[in-house]
Amino acid sequence: MTATAEQPLPPPQAGDSHPPKNLWKLVLGCIGVVYGDIGTSPLYAMRESLHAAGHDGLTRAEVIGVISLLIWTLILIVTVKYVLLVMRADNRGEGGTLSLVALVQQALKRRPAWLLTVGVIGISLFFGDAIITPAMSVLSAVEGMSLVTPAFHPYVVPVTVVIILGLFLFQSQGTDKVARFFGPIMVVWFLVMAALGIRHVGDDLEILKALNPQYAAGFLTHNGWASFIVLGSVFLAVTGGEALYADMGHFGRKPIRIAWTLLIFPSLALSYLGQGALVLNDPSTASNPFFLMAPEWALLPLVLLATAATVIASQAVISGAFSMMQQAVQMGLLPRMEIRHTSDTQLGQIFLPRVNLILMLGVLALVISFGSSTRLASAYGIAVTGDMVITSILAIVLFRKLWNWPIWLVAAVMLPILAMELMFLGANFIKFIDGGYVPVIISATMCLLIYTWIKATAYVVKKNKDSAVALTQLIKMLEKSHPIEVPGTAVFLTQDPDTAPSALLHNLKHNRVLHAQNFIVTVSVTTTPLVPDENRIQLERLSENFLRVKLYFGYMETPNVPKALAIARKRGEKFDIMTTSFFLNRRSFRSARNQGLPFWQERLFIAMSKSASDATAFYCLPSNRVVEMGQQIAI
Repeated sequence: MTATAEQPLPPPQAGDSHPPKNLWKLVLGCIGVVYGDIGTSPLYAMRESLHAAGHDGLTRAEVIGVISLLIWTLILIVTVKYVLLVMRADNRGEGGTLSLVALVQQALKRRPAWLLTVGVIGISLFFGDAIITPAMSVLSAVEGMSLVTPAFHPYVVPVTVVIILGLFLFQSQGTDKVARFFGPIMVVWFLVMAALGIRHVGDDLEILKALNPQYAAGFLTHNGWASFIVLGSVFLAVTGGEALYADMGHFGRKPIRIAWTLLIFPSLALSYLGQGALVLNDPSTASNPFFLMAPEWALLPLVLLATAATVIASQAVISGAFSMMQQAVQMGLLPRMEIRHTSDTQLGQIFLPRVNLILMLGVLALVISFGSSTRLASAYGIAVTGDMVITSILAIVLFRKLWNWPIWLVAAVMLPILAMELMFLGANFIKFIDGGYVPVIISATMCLLIYTWIKATAYVVKKNKDSAVALTQLIKMLEKSHPIEVPGTAVFLTQDPDTAPSALLHNLKHNRVLHAQNFIVTVSVTTTPLVPDENRIQLERLSENFLRVKLYFGYMETPNVPKALAIARKRGEKFDIMTTSFFLNRRSFRSARNQGLPFWQERLFIAMSKSASDATAFYCLPSNRVVEMGQQIAI
């Protein structure tokens, strides 16, 4: 019932749309939302990296080398790639994988199959990340209680399960009520991390050598294949880095950059330096260097603060998954889903019940099956590294095609970053058997669902078109047959504006009437996140009784059809929206073996179509004025 199309809109404008007077409020907000995930990485990144490097005993040079790798990974991947480069590529202020896909599509002036494939893989990897992050983060924080009292160890998993259940059950209430607390809590978290790091840097000042990238390079060259394994754990330091770009539309480029430069990066660097100095001074602390940096009296408050920080980090990635799934539905990559808006003022505050349930079950399954953050760490890196590699590939095309960078400059800037990310991806694939298969299975399943939906939907559209009646031909036939005309306006939603909607044909066949006004409406999704009202609607008068209407919505908007049709009145069309009937074609599918799709794909598509949410709610139609006409299609 929907189709994806491009509206000829003005080219995307770079720059922040947020007023300067809100700058520091936005900085505080982005600290709580954007940096929640990467801000909790010190809980486990250093620990897992040392475990990987110390399989045959840790040396001082290896500790310094690991810290150098952690810090310079933050500098190259987050600071250079995201903060300085990729965040310049905004789609009318919005970021994320689908925004980058839309920009590349505009640059290429078409959507080739490889671009759609890359976008689908990016969506799937992000969804896998959204399942793994809450499990990993909350487990890491709750495990800190075992340092307060070893007797707590048997309760780590049950307490984690309770926290996660509460987190997902809360989602239906929206984040408005607690969003104002996220920023201050995370500011305290980062300041505490920095303070603990400063407190321990003096334990062994030799750790400051880690600021020299030669020690990172030396670690890689000296340890050979073993260093490749360590890279899989080092990458945990930048998990959540993709959120800088994905959440750019909520806060703007400038606040995110200010927060990273003034607070986030210094705090992370000091934390890793402090952990490294602590381990140099006392190698036994390598078992859990983050929590062991705290004095004994502060351990319990630190664990509680870490738990709060991990819940906030989980909230950020869950909200990102909601936004990503909404965009995928709007672009026709998945069946319609129920989307609830939880805020009257913030467009991005949404809740998708089905996605929330899937995420909750997935997170609980990981917590119960893996049981510890150390075991789960093996599953964490593949989804994030894969998503970052896709971002780099799309950025290379964008820099060359849209920004017109010379090929040598693109190669000089992006190829070293892409090569590093491919190394990280390969290093994480080594852990495939130990848990790396989890994000691969999740992403592959998502890709299969999207591929099936796209392929089957295109097949159904083609099959309907082969037997359809041209709209202009029907109008000529009606002018000759003169059916009974009744007052009022009928709105028929259709995918193909050139053919007569099935609901219209069924209405004529069974009710034998024609309304005085008939709007043939097509809802299209543009490659921009938002569409201004002046570009919302396109009208074409076909006859005295028929008007062809094309409605355009951004991929982050809710398609409110009645509100959009009200614009037609301002353009001179005389009709009363209160006396308008909306005709929908409710299609059901049955399998017709050996006719088109493979049998397994038929069954999967039929199941997905049955799970689609009600079109009346999806298009914001008044339920008391909707007429549904049934149609069964064999596929």
